[in-house]
Amino acid sequence: MKGNQKLNLFSFTMIVVGLVIGMGIFRTAATSAKDAIEPSVYFTAWILGGFVAFCGALTYAEIGSRFPVTGGYYKIFSYAYHPSIAFAINCIILISNAASLSGVALIGSGYITKLFPGINWTDTHKALISCIAIIIFYAINLRGLRMSSKAQNILMVIKITMILVLIAALFFPYEAPAAANVVATTPQMNWLQSLGISLIAVSFTYGGYQQTINFGNEVKNPAKNIPRGIFWGIAIIISLYLLANLSYYTIVGFDQMKGEREIAYVLIQKVFGDTGADIFSFFLFFGVLAYVNALLMSNPRVMYAMSEEGSLPRIFGKQNPKNDVLVVSLSVFASICIVILFFAQTFEKILNFTIFLDCFGMVASSATLFILRKRTRHLDGTGIYKMKLYPILPLIFIANYLFVGVSIAIQTPDTALVGALVLGAFILLYFATAKPRNDLS
Repeated sequence: MKGNQKLNLFSFTMIVVGLVIGMGIFRTAATSAKDAIEPSVYFTAWILGGFVAFCGALTYAEIGSRFPVTGGYYKIFSYAYHPSIAFAINCIILISNAASLSGVALIGSGYITKLFPGINWTDTHKALISCIAIIIFYAINLRGLRMSSKAQNILMVIKITMILVLIAALFFPYEAPAAANVVATTPQMNWLQSLGISLIAVSFTYGGYQQTINFGNEVKNPAKNIPRGIFWGIAIIISLYLLANLSYYTIVGFDQMKGEREIAYVLIQKVFGDTGADIFSFFLFFGVLAYVNALLMSNPRVMYAMSEEGSLPRIFGKQNPKNDVLVVSLSVFASICIVILFFAQTFEKILNFTIFLDCFGMVASSATLFILRKRTRHLDGTGIYKMKLYPILPLIFIANYLFVGVSIAIQTPDTALVGALVLGAFILLYFATAKPRNDLS
């Protein structure tokens, strides 16, 4: 990218904000509260999650500066480890993305059902609604219709506006939450165990910063602007998330939060009434649909890149000659999303599955920095971004995801076992079909 076209500090900061802020905050606050034994655990998880996002964003930014390639993770993993690891991790990242899409679709279906209170909606009904949304956008993408960048920018404005509405609710009259009728029991978890489980939902909400790997060489004066942009971007995100959580905590009440799913609907309903809550739910569902469409557009392109490199069969690169749609990749990805929906059905099960898979990807990808620092010493002093406080920050990031992964394994060992088996199966699949491939190592 030419110097006059590179991102300035403000543009890069806004990109960081846009990468992270998603739909999770409208559901995961309740999930995180459910797993927190007391408010101190809850708010610590959200603050710690933001700090970990800061460490991760800096780590990925330096990886991108040291190894700027098209095709991202696969080539970096191949260079740092072995193509079998690259293939396996890339595949579980794709499955994790499919699980994330399914989870967000369930968030949207939960809110849209609030518009029809007379029906006794079950988890199966919500999974069906999510499935219908995926199928509709699968059909749209088959026709080659793409959501424009302007529409995505509008979505970003809607998401931030909705979060600001949650925060603004603190300044309107509302009925104080009633004291919860909770029977005193001995906590089943200690403070640290509770923090680990609460962090699962928080990690989902802060995800997206790893995409800073794509901007390492596209920022003006990277040595100064990358850390500043990431600091201010994460600071904005933490502030918005903490204020939204404060609003939930103050208006809904900590104990009442534990029993809710569509927590933002409850908050808006208490402050702005049924009509306000219905309008809020409608816009949120629209935002979810845009997110579903964006992932259905982007992930088949990753599968296409993997097929071009030989890590997936060539059929995944097959395009419709009329509109260039990646028919096979799109169909396979949409199918994975639907299978996950009906395998799990509830947001919590999908959440644990996707974050456990993410733990593999996050630890493996961030650890490549230690290898890249040794192999690319010749780049030091050439203007690339080089983080300060190395190796402390990447080690904190890795330790967090190991902590979260262990927490998931303790809470839902079946989910962890499935995730580990999926990783192992992909490694075996690589070696079973490795002969025709040209390894990149």
